[in-house]
Amino acid sequence: MTLLHWTLPLPAGYRRDDVIAFHSRDTEAVAEQLTPAGLRKGILLAGVPVVLDVAFTPDAAICQADIDGDGDADLETPLHGALLNILGLRIDPQPFALLAAADPLLAPLVRVNPGLRIVQSASPFEALTWAIIGQQINLPFAIALRRTFILQAGRRHGSGLWCYPEARDVARLSIEDLTSRKFSRAKAETVLRLARLVDDGELSLDLPPSGDVAAMSQALLAVKGIGPWTVNYALLRGYGYADCSLHGDVAIRAALQKLLGEDVKPDMARTEQWLRQYAPHRTMAAAHLWASLHAPAKNNPPAVE
Repeated sequence: MTLLHWTLPLPAGYRRDDVIAFHSRDTEAVAEQLTPAGLRKGILLAGVPVVLDVAFTPDAAICQADIDGDGDADLETPLHGALLNILGLRIDPQPFALLAAADPLLAPLVRVNPGLRIVQSASPFEALTWAIIGQQINLPFAIALRRTFILQAGRRHGSGLWCYPEARDVARLSIEDLTSRKFSRAKAETVLRLARLVDDGELSLDLPPSGDVAAMSQALLAVKGIGPWTVNYALLRGYGYADCSLHGDVAIRAALQKLLGEDVKPDMARTEQWLRQYAPHRTMAAAHLWASLHAPAKNNPPAVE
């Protein structure tokens, strides 16, 4: 086993409880576990099982990566990136807070949830597969399907924690492997199609150095079964993109209905138009709309239509 260590400074007002809540949705804790000081998360990276162990102090996250095997692969950079994701450190919430400070509708939401952040999945592939798995079903069932998916395609770390699979692991599954475990055929087909395209090298999930997401969005939309909502959710949870428009999300539309005091949810076109005023910070606008539906607020969206 190889160990890597990082100490990541945390900004003032950092909401570690949001991070812990996001990563503890599965009460059976097959791939994420709470610890007295923080959390542990299992991932596969370049075919290697890794457990990320995070201990929080008042002003820092003390992080360790426990890497199975002899550690020949150069994993330090991607593991550091995964830590930034799972700790919600990709998007600075302050630019949106400044933009919304005088906004009569969103300023009160920001005051209720100062420092709210977007917590991410460890990788774009995890975010994409979770978006596909979780769509149009209730959250407990989605979490159960995710658990099944991890146990079918993932691998166990030497510590016993399961690791979220990579595309190459998922690509080995059959449609029947998933449908026999309560996946709909459409979900199973989309998950496997995505995994095989990535594994075969026909679809890259790496953003260009410029960070431009337009080409990535178009490439994902070309995959049968992946629509605009899935792409925007993946940009948000997988890449930490600051300007995702979640107008297709039923919870966003419900929150906007509540915010505007209207009798029915606004349709997607109107929601998209309304969100445009918060570009290039629409991701944080979505985070505060999600949070407004819950008390106490949580940085964790419900299941979607």
